[in-house]
Amino acid sequence: MTRNKTLLVVAVLAALAAGTAFAATQSAPAAGASRPNLDKNGDGVIDRAEAATHPRLAEHFDALDKNKDGKLSAAERPHRGHGMGGHRRGGGHGGHGGMMKQLDTDGDGRISKTEAARQPRFAGNFDKMDANGDGYVDARDRELRGKQRRDEWFASADADKDGKLTRAEIDAADAHRRAQFQQRMQARGAERFAAADSNKDGRISRDEAKGKPRLAERFDQLDANKDGFLSRDELKPRSPR
Repeated sequence: MTRNKTLLVVAVLAALAAGTAFAATQSAPAAGASRPNLDKNGDGVIDRAEAATHPRLAEHFDALDKNKDGKLSAAERPHRGHGMGGHRRGGGHGGHGGMMKQLDTDGDGRISKTEAARQPRFAGNFDKMDANGDGYVDARDRELRGKQRRDEWFASADADKDGKLTRAEIDAADAHRRAQFQQRMQARGAERFAAADSNKDGRISRDEAKGKPRLAERFDQLDANKDGFLSRDELKPRSPR
């Protein structure tokens, strides 16, 4: 009798353990349910068409695609808690989360205009960041801005306005994104060149490059014709593939 009771207790404990494990397994996907599954065909990588449904990922696709195979592997994709550039969000004082914590002096989880005034750049973008117009910047604004960006991108890509995206529309949107990226890079490059070209002779000498540590480090590599100067063509940004 005692032996039967023992076996019964063991069986009950085993069943409870199995139930707990099952519950944990079922709850795990729910914890990450807010993160969209971009790998629609389940092949373990994200191609351009799949990335196109996530504007921010699409914008950084070429930079993330290290081996230039037109797909993002698990290793190439930014992970949760990391931004598109691979830096941890909210990490340190330079991250967006760190700035929010610094400015939120009353600890209510949101930034008022008065609190934002302590950081000029933040204050300058306050109205744009306050997506719901309630006079504060908080998590709800970030969510709303994200949805607005996705909706705007979809509306722009949906050329025939049928509420669906064809491959041709995705390719056209991708080509437009590349053109915009190239324009931004060219404008940024022109500004940086002008700032480094202190004597305004249309080229950057080694001495002028000393004021830009990163430029100075790569001077010899960038100086393709080895004339001791960097021209606009030598500093022209490369087009994304």
